[in-house]
Amino acid sequence: MAMTLRVVVPPHPLIGHWLSVLRDRNTPPAVYASATCELGRWLTYEALRDWLPHRSIALQTAWGDAEGQIVDPKVPLHALTIFPTGLGLWQGAQGVLPQAQVAHIANMEVDLPKEIDPRAGVLVFAAELAIGEQLLDLLNRLAGLGVEGDRLRVVTALCSSPGLKSLGERFSNLTIYTACIDAALDGEGRITPGIGPVHGQLFNSPGPARPSMGC
Repeated sequence: MAMTLRVVVPPHPLIGHWLSVLRDRNTPPAVYASATCELGRWLTYEALRDWLPHRSIALQTAWGDAEGQIVDPKVPLHALTIFPTGLGLWQGAQGVLPQAQVAHIANMEVDLPKEIDPRAGVLVFAAELAIGEQLLDLLNRLAGLGVEGDRLRVVTALCSSPGLKSLGERFSNLTIYTACIDAALDGEGRITPGIGPVHGQLFNSPGPARPSMGC
C-alpha cells in the first residue's frame, strides 16, 4: 500500500487564535513573536500526543501507592530548528521539551549532528513551508543518517499546498503538524494569504528581500 504524507492541523481554538494574530498585518513585532512562541508550544504538544516515549512507574503519594507515567529519559529527543526563523516556534516548544538536544540548522554541512542515536526521535521546526527546498535538503540529510518515518516529525506554523506536494513526492512517510494550509504561492514564492514577512516580524528587521525557499 502506498504511503501518503500525513499533515495534521489540530482543531484547537488557541492554535486558531495565535494563527490569526500572525496573519493580521497590524500585529506589532513583539506580539507576533509571542504568537509564534505560543504556536510552537501548542503544535509541539499536539505532535507529542501519541509519539513521546514514556513508561509506567510505581510511586507513593502522601496517602498511598499509585501507578504513574513518566517520559522515558533513556530515549533521546532532538530538536532541529531551521535558523533563524524556526527559533520562534522553538522558543515555545522548549517549555514542553526542556531536555531535548537542540541544534540550530543554518549550514547543513556544519550544524547537523554527525550521528543520531537509532532510538532517537527528531522534531524539525520550520517557521513556514512555502516551496520547501531548505526543508527538503534537511530531510534528505536526515534520511542519510537513518532518520525518517515514525522517528521524525515537522512542526511549522503554516504550509502551502505546493510545498506539501513537493515534500509528499519525496517523503511520503513524513508527519507534519501545522496551524493551517494555504492553497497558493504568489509570484515571489510567498504563501498567500500567509503570515506576513516572518523574519522581519520576528526580529523587527527588514529581513531577506524575498522569502526563504525552505520556509
